[in-house]
Parts: sequence; C-alpha cells; structure tokens
Amino acid sequence: MATNGVDVDVVDFEPDEDDLMDEDAGADVDAGSTVPRLRSAIAPAAGDLSGGPKKTKGRGFRDALGSDGGPGPLRSIEGWIVLVTGVHEEAQEDDLHNAFREFGQIKNLHLNLDRRTGFVKGYALIEYESYNEAHAAIQALNGTELLTQTIYVDWAFSNGPFKRRNMRRRSPRAHRSRSPPRRRY
Repeated sequence: MATNGVDVDVVDFEPDEDDLMDEDAGADVDAGSTVPRLRSAIAPAAGDLSGGPKKTKGRGFRDALGSDGGPGPLRSIEGWIVLVTGVHEEAQEDDLHNAFREFGQIKNLHLNLDRRTGFVKGYALIEYESYNEAHAAIQALNGTELLTQTIYVDWAFSNGPFKRRNMRRRSPRAHRSRSPPRRRY
C-alpha cells in the first residue's frame, strides 16, 4: 500500500484509569441495600431451566407501569392517556384544551389531521399526569357535546376483560366452515 510520500503516525490509544468503568462496583454493595437492578441482571430462579431471565413481551412492563394485570386502564410511560372520539372535523386544539383543562393539567394533546383535506380525523389523544385527573375527565365528558357533535371519552390503553386460560382446545377441523362437497363431472 503506497502512502504517496506522506508520513503517517500510528497512535495506540490506551485509556486512562478514569476512563475505565469500575467493574467491581457491584461487589462493594452489601446484600441488604436497595440498589435498583435491571430485570435482565437478576439471576434465574433455582428451578428455571431456560438458562436466562424471563423475557417479557408486549407494551411495557406491567408491574413497572402500575397495573395489577386485571382489566382496566394502563398507564403509558409518562402519564394517563385518554382517547376522545367523535371530535368535530373543524375542531382545534384550543377547543379541546378548554374543555379538558378543568380536570387537571394537560401534559400532551394530540389532534390528528387528514393530510388530504386538512380537517380533523375525528379523534384526539389527551394525556394527564395522574389517574384521578384522567378518570374525572372521562366521567364528566363522556357523551357530552363539543361543537355540536357528541364526543365519547375513554381510556386509550387498557387490559381488557379477563381471558379464560382453561378453555378446551378444539380440533383444527372444528373451526372450519362446513361447505358442501365438490361435484366432479
């Protein structure tokens, strides 16, 4: 490889001690302290044969977001989100803000617009800091009228009803439709 007469110095970078992470940081902590640990850092249970921590799927960790796993509303990462449907197509953010601000401080208000027409799509997402504020807004404004149109207010995210886990499994043929046999000529 030719360098065309240019001198190139090769630098070997060795980090100082201050740049290195302390790998023994966890060894100094006594077992009784309450140091927060990541879920992936927790060792598997004695009877766990999977070899690693339990993986969680879905929308966030339910115990971290304050849900007990039963039916009901789910908290988003930053607050409690309320879904408003039936919003008039000419409504503006100020109209919704004026209607919903009496129940608490609104952290975020999102009003989707149709790209083609520029009008409101018919729904809005409103985020409150606390559950009580969001619940009060749902109770008071569900089924009320805003700009000559009835609006419906409910939780944006919820667990839904309980699901039965002990349902009988049916054979795959039980779910197929009963069509008449084909005629062959």
